[in-house]
Amino acid sequence: MYKAILFDLGKVLIHFDFARGYQALEGCCPYPTAGIRSRLAATDLVKRFETGLVEPRDFFRELSAILELKLDYEGFCSIWCSIFTDPLVPESLVESLARRYRLVLLSNTNAIHFPAVLETYPVLRRFHEMVLSHEVKAMKPEPKIFLEAVRRAGCQPAECFYTDDIPAFTEAARQLGIDAVTFESVAQLERELEKRGIG
Repeated sequence: MYKAILFDLGKVLIHFDFARGYQALEGCCPYPTAGIRSRLAATDLVKRFETGLVEPRDFFRELSAILELKLDYEGFCSIWCSIFTDPLVPESLVESLARRYRLVLLSNTNAIHFPAVLETYPVLRRFHEMVLSHEVKAMKPEPKIFLEAVRRAGCQPAECFYTDDIPAFTEAARQLGIDAVTFESVAQLERELEKRGIG
């Protein structure tokens, strides 16, 4: 018997592409997209931001130093949030699930991205709980963030169904007793739900 449905955010509910942000930043710093990506990857700045160890304006200041950005904070936030594009899962499906199950959003995200996404995509308002890495100070695949999602779901791990686009994250959930599948498409998700009698 399933009591809760746990959804990842990016590339499950909403598509995103970091390349869009990097390309937009090209005009505000001396580095091309590949250079922006590699300079960021050489630091732990994004991880610290997404685990709530860095405040948004401090993140902006550190990133500005790394990339030599010529940009104000508001302009940066606009570019940083431009990575999000189309909803992937119909709101009607989420709404239907929300009537029968406890819906929990489980996302590695940050304090700039998430408020912008919440404002832009109404589907997120259907969720009963939101477990966000920057708030719980843990990122998938760490057990802590999954266990917090189960706690907020108010049931046992085996009573939760979870979908995420990253196989390592679905495997981490399964290791904790959560029924998890890797998201490929809405049609595939609907088949997985139907197989379990979830609807």
